[in-house]
Amino acid sequence: MPKQVDHAGRRRLIAEAVCRLADERGLEGVTLRDVAARAQVSMGAVQRCFRTKEEMLVFTLGHVGERIDERVQARLVRSPAQSAGTALGHAVTEISLLRDEHRAEARVWLAFVAQAAVSEALATPLKANYAALQNAFARLVAEACEGTDRAADLDPRREARTLLALADGLTTHVLVGHLTPEEAQDVLHTHLTGLWERPARLPSREPSDAADAARTAHATHATHATHATDQPNAR
Repeated sequence: MPKQVDHAGRRRLIAEAVCRLADERGLEGVTLRDVAARAQVSMGAVQRCFRTKEEMLVFTLGHVGERIDERVQARLVRSPAQSAGTALGHAVTEISLLRDEHRAEARVWLAFVAQAAVSEALATPLKANYAALQNAFARLVAEACEGTDRAADLDPRREARTLLALADGLTTHVLVGHLTPEEAQDVLHTHLTGLWERPARLPSREPSDAADAARTAHATHATHATHATDQPNAR
């Protein structure tokens, strides 16, 4: 009997090879031949799984996204003692990929994000992924603010968009060494804490009646003095 081939398993094996190569050299240097060598399969096996390099990259992006999404969803499964705000903090931390064990995954993810800027085939699933996360985050923001004095101040969808952008930005800043993971985590924690705290009101800048009168008198005096200076000398 002919040997049965696990096509789904082989596709995942090839996707893992793509990830390792992308981590080492970015996506620009990934070729089908290199992938075949790294996955220890033939070129023919790669081509039977994926008709083009683009198709292979789209599958790999989905493969990476699924891993991250599984961790995010695990964070969103809340116990009775976990608030919506706490669940949101855990989920945003997860997609920021700040922990040391996720550093390689962060490099691969950002390599795909950069490539998606010039590839609509990659941009389409990325946008769908961001949209799903934004909806989940917006629901958590709305739930966390429900019944509090912050409910009228916050737009859940705007805050969800901000959190997604902040998470990606922190990932980049840690990878290039601008921030340490601890500093990035502090930025994220400070932002999240600020969501649930109403900002202090600034002191009123309305002038007092006395101060207003004094300024008016000063301005009137200056105007009269200028007017007198401008008059021609009497002869």
